[in-house]
Amino acid sequence: MKKIGLIGGITWQSTQLYYELLNTKVAELLGDKNSCSCIIESVNFSEISDKQGKGDWDSLHEKMSDIALGLQNAGAEVLLICANTMHLSVPKIEEKIEIPVLHIADVAGEAVKSKGCQKVLLLGTKYTMELDFYKDILKNKFGIEVLIPSAEDRDMVHGVIYNELAKGIVSEESKNKYLDIIGKAKKEGAEGVILGCTEIPLLIQQKDCDIAVIDTTLEHAYAAVNFALA
Repeated sequence: MKKIGLIGGITWQSTQLYYELLNTKVAELLGDKNSCSCIIESVNFSEISDKQGKGDWDSLHEKMSDIALGLQNAGAEVLLICANTMHLSVPKIEEKIEIPVLHIADVAGEAVKSKGCQKVLLLGTKYTMELDFYKDILKNKFGIEVLIPSAEDRDMVHGVIYNELAKGIVSEESKNKYLDIIGKAKKEGAEGVILGCTEIPLLIQQKDCDIAVIDTTLEHAYAAVNFALA
């Protein structure tokens, strides 16, 4: 089993989901006494979110790259960033380390195609929804048409992530607002929705929707296990 390095704490709510999913999947595949070989460095989300809000991406790229190098030096053989947005740092990270980075947008693209979808809604932080780093992979590598919510709805989706889900708050009101946005996208032809923030699965699951749900937290964790056991 290859050792998985995780950059966590972005937020710890989703990082604990990763840890549970990784170990559960390993036990399922190898037997119930088996668990995942992994190393986690968990960052202070307050520092990360402050820099994001200021647009200080260069500082964040440097921090992510330094953590990635530390995980590699500690024996990690593959890297997971436990947050969709911070995959913005992947190009800089890859300049600094030799182990592979399992990119969450690649995993999401594979999952969308496996579900037979051509047009999907992307939900996530405003950075993930508005910047091109994620959508370009889906469009250019997988030929997926990507919809994003209106500006007003993007603000709401982002606010729920940072002010509620990051703190472990799961609100029925917020869930219904998300489902309304998903319903709007379905009317525009969306065949699925990418939960492009690793906290959103705390709020939305497949049982809540009548279109395909791509849970990037689950898909990313399972892809890491498959890589580690290959």
